[in-house]
Amino acid sequence: MTDFREVALDFFGNLFSFDQAHPLLFTQFYFWAFFAFVMAFLCLLKNKTLMRNAFLFFASLFFYYKTSGLFIILFAFVIVWNYLTGRLLPHCRKGFWKGLVLFLGITVDLSLLFYYKYAYFLTDVVNNLFGTGFVVKDYFAAVGNRIAGHAAFGVDSIFLPVGISFFTFQAISYIVDVYRGRYHLLPVRNFFDFGFYLSFFPQLVAGPIVRADEFIPQLRKPFFLTRRQFGIAVFWILNGLAKKLIMSDFIAISLCDRVFENPSLYTGFENLLAMFCYSLQIYADFSGYTDIAIGTAMLMGFYLPKNFNSPYKATNMSVFWKRWHISLSRWLKDYLYIPLGGNRKGTVWSYLILVCTGFLASALNKSWWMLWATVILTAVLAFFIIFVKKSRKELVSDINRMDTMLLGGLWHGASWNFMIWGGLNGLGMIIYRFWSRCNVYVRAALTAAVSGILYFLATRYPSPAYNLFLVWCLVIFAGSLVHMLYHSFGFKAGFKWLSNAWAVFNTFVFFTFTMMFFRSGSNIDPAEANAKAWENARNIITRVGSAWDLSLIPKIAAQHRMAIILFIVGMLIHWLPDRFKRRYRLWFASLPLPIMVLVCALAVFIICQFLTADLQSFIYFQF
Repeated sequence: MTDFREVALDFFGNLFSFDQAHPLLFTQFYFWAFFAFVMAFLCLLKNKTLMRNAFLFFASLFFYYKTSGLFIILFAFVIVWNYLTGRLLPHCRKGFWKGLVLFLGITVDLSLLFYYKYAYFLTDVVNNLFGTGFVVKDYFAAVGNRIAGHAAFGVDSIFLPVGISFFTFQAISYIVDVYRGRYHLLPVRNFFDFGFYLSFFPQLVAGPIVRADEFIPQLRKPFFLTRRQFGIAVFWILNGLAKKLIMSDFIAISLCDRVFENPSLYTGFENLLAMFCYSLQIYADFSGYTDIAIGTAMLMGFYLPKNFNSPYKATNMSVFWKRWHISLSRWLKDYLYIPLGGNRKGTVWSYLILVCTGFLASALNKSWWMLWATVILTAVLAFFIIFVKKSRKELVSDINRMDTMLLGGLWHGASWNFMIWGGLNGLGMIIYRFWSRCNVYVRAALTAAVSGILYFLATRYPSPAYNLFLVWCLVIFAGSLVHMLYHSFGFKAGFKWLSNAWAVFNTFVFFTFTMMFFRSGSNIDPAEANAKAWENARNIITRVGSAWDLSLIPKIAAQHRMAIILFIVGMLIHWLPDRFKRRYRLWFASLPLPIMVLVCALAVFIICQFLTADLQSFIYFQF
């Protein structure tokens, strides 16, 4: 009897404890045991919507606790605060008081996000500006220690709560939509319904960011799942697990993590290979999470929005951001880009964000030339916008796009590299807008001129960066020259597919280059993120842009053949036509149940062959 009691105590102790080294992940057996338990209860509560929503709310809180520990207290505060803000807004008169309630609601949400995510970033800025030696301290942990009466929590560092960026943005979108009266959205009256909306565990920690008008109407609908929907849901789960465990984790462990940890130890070819493989890794990782989230939610009778739409088929960066992390792109468009003025007008904030970005960059870099360059550029743009009506609309739109992407970069992480990543994506959109207005002859002339300038710089002032950009520009020039020639000879219509393929290739290469800065700033201790991230990015450029020993490439390719094969297979699957993918999804969903079980067993067996000793967390857990 004593042994049974000890076993039971150990079991429940482990069940209700948090292990930071082993959070609850979609790729763990324990998650699927938890999900089976949830589904069993849902079978009993499926038509009792109030009890179902309350049960799923508490199940989601338990999931978050097993993922983030005592940060459940912070999350509970966010739920209560935004519920009360949403309930209060309709009772305020339009004007000052209603605006004040909205302002306070957003301010509290953003203050928590800034405290946990940007404390090190802002401390670095202040220390560099004033020569101070401030050290980050977790004051919330200090208060907790005082309440507990002993040192229960560490105060020397601030840990980032999992998913804080996602549930903060989701909460902000809710109270803003209530304020606007958007879609006739009324505040959710039942606390458990609202808590369920904000905490629904499939999408809680890494999205997609679910809008209130998309999810809240589902709260009162009875459970409904057809045989085909069941098959589609199972397909999405298997698809997501395969992406994560076969593509993402294997490529990360076998190549990307090693190279990005210390780029100087590897050749230029290995660094370039790691950059391209990382583009597939992060897509497989993030879209794999989304696939599993969509599948598990569908099995429970709920539908999440699509978050990826074959982004590496995009022909330019504007199209890319309509296909990649769609829920974030929509959020930034509706709650940042349009309020800034969109493509209609500029506001004071449009220019202030640019200047503040230059200020932050100068403070982090301890050099004021970036600030003055930004101020001068902003002043020149403002002059043209005010006095040159012909270019006003395009310039305003470009400034607001750049602001949106800069802030989108900072949303991903608090380091200099994420600012560069966001700025490069904004620059890519602006350059394409200019490029699309040029004819084929101007494009060829421009790329030839830029190639000439880069050749002069590379020979006069030797630098790996100049070498890298020169090679890339020469490739673009070759494509522009070919485009000009077949356009001149009237082959435009016949070779449209080739033009699209060339555009897709260049967009993918550009995004891969920007992801070098993204990856260099990831998985780094926030206390040293700015210095180490920039050093890693610089070392990668140095290795890729320096002279290569071509005789080593066959040997290196043989060493990394599995990563190369997975990259090729992954990209070929990605580029399959959408109608073909839809066909095999429907084929799977229509299989007789016994055959579907056999296919699932085979898929799980294959996936298990790629399991590593330590399961890798999803990349977007850190954001």
